[in-house]
Amino acid sequence: MSAQLIYDLVPLGSIVTYRDGTPRSPERHRKKLAAWENRNSGGRLIRKQAETRVGNTTLPASITLHKCDYGSQGTIVLRVHQSFSVNSDLNFAVKERPAIGSVLMLDDGEDAELVYLASHRADAEEWLTRHGYPRAVLQEVTADAVAADTVEGSAAA
Repeated sequence: MSAQLIYDLVPLGSIVTYRDGTPRSPERHRKKLAAWENRNSGGRLIRKQAETRVGNTTLPASITLHKCDYGSQGTIVLRVHQSFSVNSDLNFAVKERPAIGSVLMLDDGEDAELVYLASHRADAEEWLTRHGYPRAVLQEVTADAVAADTVEGSAAA
């Protein structure tokens, strides 16, 4: 599926993979393998950003994946995100959607970003007390939302 379909049909919190169709490089070719891994990986869909206009330039809509965190002893030092234009030539696939009853915690604002995916509302409220997002918006994943995704784009399943 294309990045445009991910943008249009796939809900935030989903696990998405992407591939360029090339074979994996051998382990001994470290630089080639690193380049291959950059174009063949995945992550959690945390943001969908609409098309924007900057001066005379139009930036296409994009999606952002959270790939991993680096840190130790419970402290995250570096968070790795990767963004893709909806015009990307990569092939995307949905590996997992958020479970019914889970709660998406979004930062408040335009093109809201997923900051945490809680397994249930009590988990979301407990996380909020520890991390203090004063403008967080909680959005529960319902059976209706999952059904709407299926009806709107069965290709995204």
